[in-house]
Amino acid sequence: MTRLIFVCWGNICRSPMAERVARRMADERGLDLEIESFGISSEESGNGIDRRAVRVLDEHGYDSTGHHARRIGAKDMKDAFVVAVEPFQVDRLKKMLPGANVHLLNDFNPAKRKGEGLIDPWYGNQDGFYETLSDVEAAMPGILDAVVDDR
Repeated sequence: MTRLIFVCWGNICRSPMAERVARRMADERGLDLEIESFGISSEESGNGIDRRAVRVLDEHGYDSTGHHARRIGAKDMKDAFVVAVEPFQVDRLKKMLPGANVHLLNDFNPAKRKGEGLIDPWYGNQDGFYETLSDVEAAMPGILDAVVDDR
């Protein structure tokens, strides 16, 4: 089974949002993928999704339950299609596992320029979470196409 992994800083906002969007869109396409999310940092390990992200996910019909933040390791990326949300995270992941198949989320968003990171809504108000979800949803068709092509 093909593995698709999303990575952000703490694994409580952006990457679990992307994981939920990917799961639903993959199901709608009939794709058999193992989809997970992780953080670069361990500071949020064990925590659930940020309450503001939960609100946005729930309002848009995504499953926001059952998440526990965790930190990524090199073994997690082996044989996976990895999508990070910020350029520095792509660099860090490639250093963690040279040759890893790592990509930037907004490189798949047709409305964004290549190399543009996904905003981190954690530092702002509720509106940032809606913007983040919108960008994730815009990028996901291209991500899923790339995963299928990469098999």
